Amino acid sequence: MTSRVVPAIRAQAPPPPGRLRAAWAAAHAPVAGVQRWARIAAYTVPFTVLPSSLWRLGIIFDEGAASRSGDLPSWLPIQAYVVLLSVFSEVVAFAAIGLIAAWGEVFPRWVPVLRGRRVPTAAAVVPAAFGAVLLTALWTAGFAAHAAGLTLTGEPTPSDFPSAVGGWEAAVFYASYLPLLLWGPLLGVVTVAYARRRRRAGQPAVRQGGGRPAGTGPS
Repeated sequence: MTSRVVPAIRAQAPPPPGRLRAAWAAAHAPVAGVQRWARIAAYTVPFTVLPSSLWRLGIIFDEGAASRSGDLPSWLPIQAYVVLLSVFSEVVAFAAIGLIAAWGEVFPRWVPVLRGRRVPTAAAVVPAAFGAVLLTALWTAGFAAHAAGLTLTGEPTPSDFPSAVGGWEAAVFYASYLPLLLWGPLLGVVTVAYARRRRRAGQPAVRQGGGRPAGTGPS
C-alpha cells in the first residue's frame, strides 16, 4: 500500500526588514538639486498633520463617542470615520514628499500605463498649489471662527468641545491642531521649489563664456 505524501505548505514569509528600509528610503530620498530648506519643509508637512490624527484616534476609546456622531449617516460609525479621516489626512500630507523625491518626477513602476514616464510639471504643481491655498484658507478661517466662539458653519461652539472645557483637554487640543496652520504654507513653499527645479531642469545647458546652448554647433 502506497502512501501519498502531502507537500507541506510553507507560509509566505514577510518581506525582509532590509527591503522595507530600502522602500522607505527610496520614497523619502530627495533628488539632485533639492535645496535643504525645501527638503526640511517637505519632511515637516506630515508631522503637522500627525498630532491631530492621533488626537482624533483617541475618540475610538471614548465610550460616549457614538452619541456624538453629529451629521454622520447612521451606517457610518464615528470610529470608522475617524480612522478613515486620519489615514486619508496622512496620505495627503505624505504627497508633499513627492515634490522632492524621484516618484514626484517619474511615475513609479507600480503605476499602470504611466510607469517610467516623466510626471508633467503642471500635473504636480497645479493640484499642489491649489491644495496649499485651500489648506491655508481653511485652517486660518477655522481658527479665526474658533477664536470668535463659532464653528465653520457659523454656529456657536458646543459647550462640551475640548477647547471650551479648559484644563489639560484644551491644552492637548490646541497642541494637536495648531500645527495644521503650517500645512498649507509649507506645502506652498515646497511647491514653488518643485516648480523652479523642474523649470531649471527643462532649460538647455549653457556653456561658460557664451550664450549658446551646449552641444549646438555654429549657425
